[in-house]
Amino acid sequence: MRHIQKIRRTFLTDMNDANLSISNNLAIPLTELRFRSSRSGGPGGQNVNKLETRIELLFDVAHSPSLTTEQRDLILKHLHSKIDTEGILRIVSQESRSQWKNKQDTISKFVLLLRGALKPRKKRLATKPSKSSKKRRVEGKKMRGEKKRSRGKVSSSDD
Repeated sequence: MRHIQKIRRTFLTDMNDANLSISNNLAIPLTELRFRSSRSGGPGGQNVNKLETRIELLFDVAHSPSLTTEQRDLILKHLHSKIDTEGILRIVSQESRSQWKNKQDTISKFVLLLRGALKPRKKRLATKPSKSSKKRRVEGKKMRGEKKRSRGKVSSSDD
């Protein structure tokens, strides 16, 4: 939540700027984002059935001219659960009773999601278990086996 508030503050001052800076090599123009409003659920007093404060941000990942093919593939791979069959990324906010705050919130979430999807992932290095860990593992197995063997059948002396 702290990240969203920090990013929201930067948008409040830079909203006149026509581009959203995602990374050093990616800036998305605000004209590529579409916003839809609808009535929000939850508490809202007298305005709950009159005002449309829920905001839905729509971004066409599949056809965006701002994205390179590598960036597009990464976004489609990492955000596939938020992208529909037409390739449109959908982000919703209805936290606030203010449409403007919800719009800022969706933009902040959008930037965070894209930054996370485009962040380079570290490749896992294959490692071998050390000699001492192999030795501990084998000793543990021997101890468990011995414990189970000692549970053998009890001979009855009643015969």
